[in-house]
Amino acid sequence: MNKDLIKKRYKEKIKLINHYNKKYFDENISEVSDAKYDKLKNEIFSLEKKYDFLKDKDSPSFKIGFKPSKIFKKFSHRVAMLSLGNAFHEEDLINFEKRIVNYLDKKDEKKIEYSAEPKIDGISASLSYRDRKFFKGLSRGDGKEGEDITENLRTIKDIPFFINKKDFPNDIEIRGEVFIQNSDFKKLNEKFANPRNAASGSLRQKNSEETKKIPLKFIAYTYGYEKGLNVKNQSEFLKKLSDWGFRVNPLNKKITGIKNLIKNYNLIENKRSDLDFDIDGIVYKVNDFKLQKRLGNVANAPRWAIAHKFSANSGISKIIDIDIQIGRTGALTPVAKINPVNIGGVVVSNATLHNEDEIIRKDIRVNDTVLIERAGDVIPHIISVDLKKRNSVSEKFIFPTKCPSCGSETIKEYNSITKKKDAVRRCSSEGFECEKISIEKIKHFVSKEALNIDGFGKKIVEKFWELNFIKFPQDVFKLDYKKIEKLDGWGKQSVANLRYSIEEKKNISLEKFIFSLGIRHIGLENAKIISKNLKSINNFLLISKENKFDDLLNIDGIGDTQIQSIKNFFNNKTNLIVLNELNRVLKIKDSIELKKTGNLRDKTFMITGKLTGMSRAEAKSLIEKNSGTIVSSVSKKLNFLIIGEKPTKKKINLANDLNIKILNQKELVKMLEN
Repeated sequence: MNKDLIKKRYKEKIKLINHYNKKYFDENISEVSDAKYDKLKNEIFSLEKKYDFLKDKDSPSFKIGFKPSKIFKKFSHRVAMLSLGNAFHEEDLINFEKRIVNYLDKKDEKKIEYSAEPKIDGISASLSYRDRKFFKGLSRGDGKEGEDITENLRTIKDIPFFINKKDFPNDIEIRGEVFIQNSDFKKLNEKFANPRNAASGSLRQKNSEETKKIPLKFIAYTYGYEKGLNVKNQSEFLKKLSDWGFRVNPLNKKITGIKNLIKNYNLIENKRSDLDFDIDGIVYKVNDFKLQKRLGNVANAPRWAIAHKFSANSGISKIIDIDIQIGRTGALTPVAKINPVNIGGVVVSNATLHNEDEIIRKDIRVNDTVLIERAGDVIPHIISVDLKKRNSVSEKFIFPTKCPSCGSETIKEYNSITKKKDAVRRCSSEGFECEKISIEKIKHFVSKEALNIDGFGKKIVEKFWELNFIKFPQDVFKLDYKKIEKLDGWGKQSVANLRYSIEEKKNISLEKFIFSLGIRHIGLENAKIISKNLKSINNFLLISKENKFDDLLNIDGIGDTQIQSIKNFFNNKTNLIVLNELNRVLKIKDSIELKKTGNLRDKTFMITGKLTGMSRAEAKSLIEKNSGTIVSSVSKKLNFLIIGEKPTKKKINLANDLNIKILNQKELVKMLEN
């Protein structure tokens, strides 16, 4: 690799694109077609992606689109702004409805009515109204906390500042999407890669006068916090929004039945190219607000809604090579290096092959001509091989039995549930002994979902690793900032910002800390459950020191798979060193339970047997809402055993032996109503 030659080529392309910009915008002269201009821009982006040493302030990558996050005050959402689960096929929708039916214990899914709303590809925003006046607007942020973008939102003509309607609640958050119409975006195409980026960059300008120059639009579709809202369903609410002066999507429909949802989906997809705004799918919501409340949320998404994404764009290319990427859990993922191809306006040069079994099943070989599919932000993948174009130079790919990074044996674990070996092959080390795993573990450690260290992205982790600045997570807190100052692209201010961001994260919650360790099968929700039950970092450490792994079985939501992963983690000596080092550096806050106010506080429950008119999941949810605790086994800690139809006799007998009170469903409902 000749760095000087690459830099020269890169500089020439930037000079050329700026020449075209000057001619077009200053002199109204089009020297090049849109297609050639876009191709040149994508070539610059591709070079920057491939070579991390390429950076130029005149590049289209750096001129526009930086997020001024530090300039905005942050406020907590009174009701979390959740994300949505995705559906790509009819089967996904069928499963979505099945989950709803099972949870609600409904016999006839035909009675479930949906609000079908085209999903605009824009930026989410929440508008707070008090006494009918708009007084604060927040970005989605991380769902819990958003940026105060009130002044920028005030520049959008679609947003009413005062609503003179008697039925408008005195205190409500109206939520929707900020976007740019395609016709307006065409006028801004020199600045932004796509309409969504244009909306994002404009909405988060430091100066609202700059935002005012951009023709932003707002479509309302839901509410967050509300006090005094008197509507029964989503369709009725959308009509109210329109009556109150908000713009709503004209393609919203009330639909019953999966087949009709699919029919509407196909209809909208065919209309997609004729619309003056980008949509990337359709959101289906259970229409009835009472059912929405019953269904509630799971993790960070509502049970009652799903986004049905439109079919992907595709392209044809040739496989140049197949590389193996190694994730933080040791998973080996094959990635096809392909001749760059433009798919949906994005130059694609990599496509995931998922796993070894996928390569064998589709008979994918190096030098094959393949059909590639890209769906939104989903990583491109190979659909099929054009066997007619296969020739003698096509080579079968032999999946490595040794880790390409550390040389450890690669294994396929036996799955006790499926009674088969897993499709994914893994590096057997699974720890910091493997360089690639170590890098990915550190990336996870500093990521937004874990410690959330601002300015410490994936590329910086890779750079600092290459320079031997970091090898373990604790090294993040031992950086030599004087050395960093001397690096290209770094200065006193940027180093000071990084240092501040790192120091700020030395105070961390127990749940975030457990999650940041990157233990396999321990996601954020499981980390929350463990944190809530163990309360402190000392108790977490005692699991290993005193061999208390079996105690985890008493934690509802933690099973054998999670416990085995925690065992494997603690059995690794390097992991223990990392854990203890981090414990010395960080201030890990105890998990403090909020004061329970429900009528079931300090009471524990277990359910056995089938309930009538409600699922066990809904019953558990109702108990927890009333400050009760669900446990997974019969012990002295249990206060009430709830029995339904065909309960487990063993559990009843054990409950009787321990003098635990046994209740039927009616008695439980009565307790909930008191």
